[in-house]
Amino acid sequence: MASQVLRRALGSRTNRIFGSASSANPSPSYASQPSAARVFSSSTTPITATLFPGDGIGPEIAESVKQVFKGAEVPIEWEEHYVGDQIDPRTQSFLTWESLESVRRNRVGLKGPMATPIGKGHRSLNLTLRKELNLYANVRPCHSLPGYKTRYDNVNLITIRENTEGEYSGLEHQVVRGVVESLKIITRQASLRVAEYAFHYARTHGRERVSAIHKANIMQKTDGLFLKVCKL
Repeated sequence: MASQVLRRALGSRTNRIFGSASSANPSPSYASQPSAARVFSSSTTPITATLFPGDGIGPEIAESVKQVFKGAEVPIEWEEHYVGDQIDPRTQSFLTWESLESVRRNRVGLKGPMATPIGKGHRSLNLTLRKELNLYANVRPCHSLPGYKTRYDNVNLITIRENTEGEYSGLEHQVVRGVVESLKIITRQASLRVAEYAFHYARTHGRERVSAIHKANIMQKTDGLFLKVCKL
């Protein structure tokens, strides 16, 4: 039973953790991008996927995932790469081009949790992966589960967050001692593609409404542009 469920999920779902688009050559439209489902030619054809075990409990989680897939007899081959808070002894870097090219080549991947330095240290590897691989849409489902009592009942939301701009631009500097500045970058192109993604997702998943979450009442230029694009 588990084998059938996993094979059906791999063959039909289009969401994925990693995308194939390169930041150097972004697609102008989500609708024009190839479906991730095309990666899987059949339920018996071996699939090669990139695996970043990550930091902390990441390697333990990754090992459990591999055991689940093996137990379900899903034909998947893992191509593991080290990306984490410790420098790779081979390259003396936190993230290598070899790791990025693995994701671009395989077009599907799994990432474990990665430590993010707070207030100092190297740039967030999560943010770096988003930028380098152009992973602009973060899809977060939120559903109520039968048998679990929560404050709100019958929750059924999908949040799609733009992943590469705004507060995630990662552009900061110190103006003078005691004064720092963070740049919030919003572009029409990035706003349009995430809006297109959201509407495409809604159509293909039978959703009747898409809401744009913004602060255009305060950030009139940046969030104002985002809101304007969403209304196109």
